[in-house]
Amino acid sequence: MTNRLKIKYLVVGAWCLVSACGGKKSSQTPVPAPTAPLPTAGIAGQRVALTPLALVAAEDSLHWETLLADRRATLDKCDSILGTLLTARAPEVSWAGPAELRRIARHAPGIVTDPDQMGTPLLRATNIVDVADPLRSQLRTLMGLVGGRYVLVPAALVFRATAGRPDGRTATAELAVVLIDTRVGRVGWRTTARGEGDDPWTALTRAVKNLTPGVP
Repeated sequence: MTNRLKIKYLVVGAWCLVSACGGKKSSQTPVPAPTAPLPTAGIAGQRVALTPLALVAAEDSLHWETLLADRRATLDKCDSILGTLLTARAPEVSWAGPAELRRIARHAPGIVTDPDQMGTPLLRATNIVDVADPLRSQLRTLMGLVGGRYVLVPAALVFRATAGRPDGRTATAELAVVLIDTRVGRVGWRTTARGEGDDPWTALTRAVKNLTPGVP
């Protein structure tokens, strides 16, 4: 088997408890684990599907109800940011973005499930390693037409008020991302990418950039 992920089945949790990481008991609040870089070396030269984002939420304290009121427009803008940045910052991967996946599904009705209806938000749970059916079979069928084995899933995007900011409007975007090997139906890599901003799009952009460090 060629072009395997160099980090095979490395599932990185979203949080690192002080007591677990340091080996000492502590009552301190858990701190976020650093964003794990996207393992592009293991998927370079391959077709990798980027599924549409299906879950976006924001804490009430941010008062972003108006900004995020149109769910479809919000999801489309997030997909655009993700696709544009990953294509520009990880060009060694042949990305098949949400628009292409939707076209494939439309051309194969009854065979391929609509990628917007696949239930990918369930993958935000950090304890999931084996992908259960029907999602497992849906992704495998999709990749049979895309031509590849790996799927990058942005499982959920949550905006939280950044602690210590007096304005109460600065947010931290938390983007839960998993990479799935559809041939075996397993999560091979997982991280939560974080980025701060005064609006959703700036925060998300900085979070995605943290997935591909080393590029301006």
